Amino acid sequence: MPKTPDYFVGKTIVITGAASGIGRATALIFAREGANVACADLDADGARRTAETIAQQGRKGLALPTDVTQRAQVNDAVARAIETFGTVDFLFNSAGAAFRRCKFLEIDDDLLDRTFDLNVKGTFHAMQAVLPHMLANGHGVIVNVASMSHKRGGPGASVHYAAAKGAVLTMTLGVAREFADRGIRCLSISPGPVNTPFARAADTSPELVQKFIADVPMKRMAEPEEIGELVLFTCSDACPYMTADTVYVNGGGGWR
Repeated sequence: MPKTPDYFVGKTIVITGAASGIGRATALIFAREGANVACADLDADGARRTAETIAQQGRKGLALPTDVTQRAQVNDAVARAIETFGTVDFLFNSAGAAFRRCKFLEIDDDLLDRTFDLNVKGTFHAMQAVLPHMLANGHGVIVNVASMSHKRGGPGASVHYAAAKGAVLTMTLGVAREFADRGIRCLSISPGPVNTPFARAADTSPELVQKFIADVPMKRMAEPEEIGELVLFTCSDACPYMTADTVYVNGGGGWR
């Protein structure tokens, strides 16, 4: 939680992947704390539902149908957020997917390209869209979603996804260090298994899900809200010296 009461009131966050899972949970948490939330997602109806839920809480939400793989759409989304709320203080790049699980020799060019377009280019586009505004204001926090998979490599199921998330982690480090003396903090979070639609969308087998859980000493997946609360903390004034790093949130697992 922030050191300053009402720290987030009136501030604005742009969240990609805000229609479901970690992105939606984080959007509702920031709204709970009084922030304006720009909800960007390829799922236009889902983004609208998240924004409507925020409005029902008496806060301000903005639905932004956005394909993060398309630079022009991301630029437009950030511009609309600034136009609507006057500023953007935080960016949370939650949009990401493995698309499907498969062994390394079954990864084709299409799967590799789509995985990197969404996870790496999507994060890249959003950071480039928001950084000039943050630099002009002299402050801003960017949080990207990496993954425990970058430590393990995703053997037998998702080398393509692990490689993309490794790129996100490295890009986060570079951006953080390049702009650290200009009021910008940039870091990533590396979750273990999380109970979201992600696993279902990637056709993760029940057997693989159980394997993931078996590797977690807590013997359960994280809930999206547990990740969202971490994003809130990293954006707050409680950790102003924290940048250029990834925060592992994994129930103690994911290391072997």
